[in-house]
Amino acid sequence: MSDEVQPGHVRVRLDLSYDGGGFHGWAKQAGGKRTVQGEIEDALRTVTRSRETYELTVAGRTDAGVHARGQVAHVDLPEEVWREHHEKLLKRLAGRLPRDVRVWALRPAPSGFNARFSAVWRRYAYRVTDNPGGVDPLLRGHVLWHDWPLDVDAMNEAARGLLGEHDFAAYCKKREGATTIRTLQELSLERGDDGIVTATVRADAFCHNMVRSLIGALLFVGDGHRAPDWPAKVLAAGVRDSAVHVVRPHGLTLEEVGYPADELLAARSSQARNKRTLPGAGCC
Repeated sequence: MSDEVQPGHVRVRLDLSYDGGGFHGWAKQAGGKRTVQGEIEDALRTVTRSRETYELTVAGRTDAGVHARGQVAHVDLPEEVWREHHEKLLKRLAGRLPRDVRVWALRPAPSGFNARFSAVWRRYAYRVTDNPGGVDPLLRGHVLWHDWPLDVDAMNEAARGLLGEHDFAAYCKKREGATTIRTLQELSLERGDDGIVTATVRADAFCHNMVRSLIGALLFVGDGHRAPDWPAKVLAAGVRDSAVHVVRPHGLTLEEVGYPADELLAARSSQARNKRTLPGAGCC
């Protein structure tokens, strides 16, 4: 995860998108399961005619079934490989990659860039419909059907109580040694002309299952099963609530990743590696 590029290498930024329905998530796994990282690394090795696999670092690892429209990754390539292949690399990847994953741009990254640690925010969208007839068949892989009418105003009221820096342990799947403190910068919902409710969720980073758990809580408010102040009470309690359901992954899409100005990339990367505590929290 170093920001220092090894001598003789070029750090290349990749902008990409994928339909997550056919993948077991982003990260490579044992047992030959199909993953986004695995497909891109295999394609990159093939089109550059390399024996070595060049490992990707990604802005945010997505779970199985989750989509991405604006994912960002980086890879360190030997200078001679980049020099030989960079002009035709994008088109060759398009010919080698399966149709459910695309790389849209490849370019040398600025000094200090790290796709994961330099990011200052990630923005997701979760899409759901309460149409009594169900989901448009052409959208079924990207929109959740909720079979109760949803009050979007009540959901937005509940969402406002979750904004800011908090310990989101109640909405995250705990991982050993990982902090659950996050800054939720935006959480808002809007019903489109097509009736689909789109939740926009933006934070400096997300812990495991955080977005889908937040949406699960807001759906309970929207359909009248809980009051608008309930999600904030769950957050304050700091423990998983059995009433908070992790909604299905196919409604979730990583839309965009934000980065600071080039001169701030290295500082941001260093800051992001620090384990966070809330004001007044003890060290032990």
